[in-house]
Amino acid sequence: MNENSTDQFFKSNVLGHPSGLFVLFFTEMWERFSYYGMRALLVLFLTASLFDEGWGWPREHAMALFGSYVGLVYLSTMMGGYFADKVIGFRWAVLVGALLMTLGHASMAVETEWSIYLGLGLLVIGNGFFKPNMTSIISEMYKDRPEKKDGAYTIFYMGVNAGAFIGIILCGYLGEQIGWSLGFGLAGVFMLFGLIQFWLAQNIFGNIGLKPKKNDANSIESLDKDKRVPFTSWQLGLILLMVTLGLLWIINAPATTISEGRVNIFSFLGDNGNNMAILTALGLFLVLLIYRFTQYSKITREKLIAVSFFALLSVVFWAIFEQSPGTLTIFANDYTDRSLDGSSATIFRIVNSCMVIIPLAIITWVLYLLFKQTFGKYKWANIVLSLSFIIVWGIAIWMLINQFKDDNLEIPASWFASLNSLYIITLAPLFSKWWESKYNPSANMKYGIGMLLLGLGMACVAFGAMGIEPGAKTASVSIIWLILVYLFHTMGELCISPVGLSYVSKLVPARMIAFMFGVWYLAIAIGMKGAGVFGENVDKVANENGISYFFWILTIVSLVAAFFSIVMTPIIKKLMHGVR
Repeated sequence: MNENSTDQFFKSNVLGHPSGLFVLFFTEMWERFSYYGMRALLVLFLTASLFDEGWGWPREHAMALFGSYVGLVYLSTMMGGYFADKVIGFRWAVLVGALLMTLGHASMAVETEWSIYLGLGLLVIGNGFFKPNMTSIISEMYKDRPEKKDGAYTIFYMGVNAGAFIGIILCGYLGEQIGWSLGFGLAGVFMLFGLIQFWLAQNIFGNIGLKPKKNDANSIESLDKDKRVPFTSWQLGLILLMVTLGLLWIINAPATTISEGRVNIFSFLGDNGNNMAILTALGLFLVLLIYRFTQYSKITREKLIAVSFFALLSVVFWAIFEQSPGTLTIFANDYTDRSLDGSSATIFRIVNSCMVIIPLAIITWVLYLLFKQTFGKYKWANIVLSLSFIIVWGIAIWMLINQFKDDNLEIPASWFASLNSLYIITLAPLFSKWWESKYNPSANMKYGIGMLLLGLGMACVAFGAMGIEPGAKTASVSIIWLILVYLFHTMGELCISPVGLSYVSKLVPARMIAFMFGVWYLAIAIGMKGAGVFGENVDKVANENGISYFFWILTIVSLVAAFFSIVMTPIIKKLMHGVR
């Protein structure tokens, strides 16, 4: 066997995949545990009254900060990916990212004003280093076994969602029921476990990710004979201006909202300075994009237009889907009847216990299989991983016992957000089978179905909220509407989220993939910030027309986007030149 062949990683395997995949699986699982655990609490903490040890912020202020935070999380992946590719390699990028995020969670647990902002900043930068480079290591590991790659990403995706699910339930419970610091702190503890485990087991990846590889004469980029269009000085200058305006806006916009206008670096542009700055940046971006499209060969240009079309739809999708940790969590907290008693409380306790114990038991079994393969060589990594599981089992059992103690039970508001991950784990195999069957829809139809399901989800909560009077601060809507929202939204996500990146890789010339992935993540970041902008206006709309009206607006936007995607099918199909 060629010593440079990645087949060497398959000598030690778990469930037919390299043991190294499961080291990444558990590292990513704890990272997602910490990210989603903290995220589930952030808006609740900011809007909780001072009596409940929160900051007592108006929802508008909380959503402004939250929108910028999640937007920056996705923008930072471009920076982290660049540093890993050019300077420090994937492996060091993951370690730096994990360390920064551990420090970020620890900072948030202090709960002072400066520590929360510092923590969010560290989490943004850490996520940028961590997020893009885990998947890069998997890609390298399976370089000579491409037929196994889909299965590897499926397993990895399960780790992502298992971590998110357990993190939201446990951090959410501790944060809401015991104290915010415990919720934020627990997220940091498990990020630290992920960091130590990865550090101790990193030799399992051989030479992968140690340092950047320079392109050689036989690389895909070199063999790609399509027309080159290098960036000129004026284009690079324009990019620098756009990036500067965009970053200043995403930080300044919430600062202006929270300070009620006292802090505004764009004040010289008038009362609408923030809007003018971001519209200028987006306008310049569109001008540059359209100009560059005109410089490519016809087929490349048309494929890039198709990618841009899907990126535009993604902006709309994420702006509405990401109401989950914002307005939907606020809806769960303030407008939903979460109190259960008698038989309904008993049923919830049993269902919730199964939801927590069964996934934990399955993941523990995978941990045992990894143990059998790697304990001899990576004893300390396995001991650290075992300790993390002993702690998480302890907290989970303690939580479930507590829920059985009281006659009256109140479901934590953050609990509903965990349904997304649970539904993904359950439904992903079904959707995967659908995409592999003869009934596999076209790209436009997948986006259309995804946006339609998104609209149906929002229609559920809009319908459920119809009895809430304008200006009402509390209500007692049935939990069934939120359960249905997350079901429809998850099915929509499965139609859109895994599909988008796949089309970028299929439609874009090899040498441009990094740049177009950057454009793609920019679209997601705009969508995330858009979610915050929608959320900032929830109180204005709710006070004038009722909160149901707010959700009906999002329903209509989703359905219009679904219709637009479907009617554009013949045009986009032609632009894709046979790519499916």
